[in-house]
Amino acid sequence: MKAKNGADSPKTKTNLINQLAVVLRSAEVHHVKNIAVANAVNNFVFQVNEFIQDEGDFILELRGDFFFVNEFRIRYSSQVMINFDYLVRLFRTLEVGSIIIKSGAGTNEMISLTEAFVKAPAINPFKTIEQKISHISNITVSALKKIIEEDLLDARKMVKKSYFKAVSFTQGVMNKIQKGEKVALKKAKRMIVSLVDHIIDQEQFLLCMTSIKNYDEYTYHHSVNVSILSVALGQRLGLNMKQLTELGMVALFHDIGKMEIPGNILNKTSELTDEEWQVIKRHPIEGVRLLLKMKHVDYISIRSSIVAFEHHIFYNHTGYPRVKHTQPLDLYSRIVSLADQYDAMTSARIYSRNPMSPDKALNLMIKQAGSQLDPLLLQFFINMVGVYPIGTLVILDSMEMGLVYESNPAFITQPRILIIADSNGNWVEAFSVDLADKKNDGDYKRSIVRTLDANKWDINIAEYFL
Repeated sequence: MKAKNGADSPKTKTNLINQLAVVLRSAEVHHVKNIAVANAVNNFVFQVNEFIQDEGDFILELRGDFFFVNEFRIRYSSQVMINFDYLVRLFRTLEVGSIIIKSGAGTNEMISLTEAFVKAPAINPFKTIEQKISHISNITVSALKKIIEEDLLDARKMVKKSYFKAVSFTQGVMNKIQKGEKVALKKAKRMIVSLVDHIIDQEQFLLCMTSIKNYDEYTYHHSVNVSILSVALGQRLGLNMKQLTELGMVALFHDIGKMEIPGNILNKTSELTDEEWQVIKRHPIEGVRLLLKMKHVDYISIRSSIVAFEHHIFYNHTGYPRVKHTQPLDLYSRIVSLADQYDAMTSARIYSRNPMSPDKALNLMIKQAGSQLDPLLLQFFINMVGVYPIGTLVILDSMEMGLVYESNPAFITQPRILIIADSNGNWVEAFSVDLADKKNDGDYKRSIVRTLDANKWDINIAEYFL
């Protein structure tokens, strides 16, 4: 068995990718023969050769938004987030899918690869890189793979099925709890495992599903949406499968205490009185009571109780319930609190028929960073949903109108959108465009000019996304 920090450790793989980003970023600022670049290259070559001695070829591959090293998906911490995001953007821009480094690769070969990357043209960048390093036998690159449309459609059908199945399951669980029946968590766990698998494979599309709000079934959709948003954020933080499943479970039950709030208060259409608001604020404590009445009190039900109790306690320990002695909030509570606020603000509810647009909700959350919300987690969240979150209605410089349906981690200001109206204001059959696409001169073909409120335009997002 190798040591924890051996060549096969996740930390070693993360360090290699981080060091490669350092090499390429340095070369963009300095000439490739500059001492800073030379030092970065030498450091990378030393590390990669140590890896190759133990593991064989070093194969770095970009799949979706994640890097894999020798088929091992790399999870990364906040310390290397900037370099990883830079490298994802660079690979996408250069149309590079993978780099394979074999035994014998030295400083000169790595400098050639670096120079090919930083000097690649905007048109056909991959082919140029491939030609420039064709004389190197121990370093090869391959093109970024394009997803086959039929496979993508089949995968998304499965995601939609799983999403609505989760909503239906949540409704059944809540109804049982309202009737005072005991609830086992095994079925919930199986359902969450399925959602976690889909988030790993189809994160953006599952996030797209969370933007489909159902006013009549707000409670159930909200619970599932918060679970999905939490798990997706947890994945960005590098949590493992076991932790992601736990996070999905506790997020699903974060608002369970509302089942104990009288319906005439919970569903009141007018403004709540002070007395009624105090009743609403009891739901975190009621959630703890309900969760500890489950069939078997185990680790998940206890962790769920903590999150149910803490999810309205803010990062600065204001909010509710008030406690005499403050202590650091649970990581899951801080994640769920963030997901809960975002989904609640962007959803129509009994007392608020006009939800906030996704971009406005995000701007408000940014103002709450450090007070209500964990600022570091919020940064990861913004990186996940993009500057223009899914469901944002936008006007382009072409005067076309579109809906954001997928964020682009490589170009956060240039998401993928559905064009729904032409430059003359005529509604058209929706078609997708990638705002990261460029013209021959290197400028973007289309860019966002401003955002609009989809509710004021009476646009039903579900009609387009489903």
